[in-house]
Amino acid sequence: MYRSRSLLTICLLLLCSAAATAQDDDPIRVDSAIVRVNVGVVDQRGRAITDLGPGSFALFEDGVRQEISRFETSSAPFSVVMLLDMSGSTKSFRQNIKLSASRFLDALAPTDRIAVVEFNERTKLLNDFTTDRRRAAHSIAVANGVGGTNFYDALQYALRRLEREATTRKAIVVLSDGVDSASQSADRNFLSSLAEDQMFGAIEPGNDTQLNGVLNYADRIGATIYPLALPTGDPARLADPTPLQIALFTAARSRLQIIADRTGGTVNTIQRLEEMGRLYAEVAADLRTLYTIEYQPTNGSRDGKWRAIRIETSNPDLIARSRQGYFAR
Repeated sequence: MYRSRSLLTICLLLLCSAAATAQDDDPIRVDSAIVRVNVGVVDQRGRAITDLGPGSFALFEDGVRQEISRFETSSAPFSVVMLLDMSGSTKSFRQNIKLSASRFLDALAPTDRIAVVEFNERTKLLNDFTTDRRRAAHSIAVANGVGGTNFYDALQYALRRLEREATTRKAIVVLSDGVDSASQSADRNFLSSLAEDQMFGAIEPGNDTQLNGVLNYADRIGATIYPLALPTGDPARLADPTPLQIALFTAARSRLQIIADRTGGTVNTIQRLEEMGRLYAEVAADLRTLYTIEYQPTNGSRDGKWRAIRIETSNPDLIARSRQGYFAR
């Protein structure tokens, strides 16, 4: 009997240990009742304004003013995931990508934490969040790969990493043409049933299931996403394209814009590879101008409906930019 009790005790201890380990591995969940918004402010000439306090802002949800519960200045650190497209479509200009991504590191604030992730048909963490720029630079240097592009899987992975971060300021900078292999396959199947003259504009980019999964996740944790759109995804650059190709690439590029608009970021379109480094640096500079505002909505219903966010400043000559809203799930 004593032996049986001892075995039972050991089993219970092992189960408790396993449960504790599983709990440690679970993502840190943010309070779903709290909404986080990153806000950029510029004057009439487009110059960033970075010296405002919480009293300078008024936030409205569905037209109802909300009480700001937390405010972080533009100097507060960010946690940033750098997503690098290492699919076959980028193989011919990898050196440009790596040099440009290194410029992004140089432009970040010393306290910003960065994780580097490569993706193609799979997603691989090259380094977790760190302020060690040498470590991040090494990750960029060794990034490699071929194959297809699991673009939305990579974004989901990046959001999961960000959700674990204690800091409330979160961003993703993703370099890609935006042509996701799974979404393109679904779009192709849909378009194949149409005549060629019906293809253009037939796809509704915002109805993509994977895209909406990313958007809802970003809403929940308050992450801003900056797509850097590679020229390989530009439908205007396709050589002698078919109506099918134009429709597919146009939908992919439209989805990049939807991601930026919904999360409060910007699409930075790379026309020439030589521009890549400058655009990376501009994204880093934009991060340094953002404020972060938190509030608990007066409408606490989680009915899945859209909640429109509007932010005003006490100075009517200033312009605030943020995400447009969220679905209350």
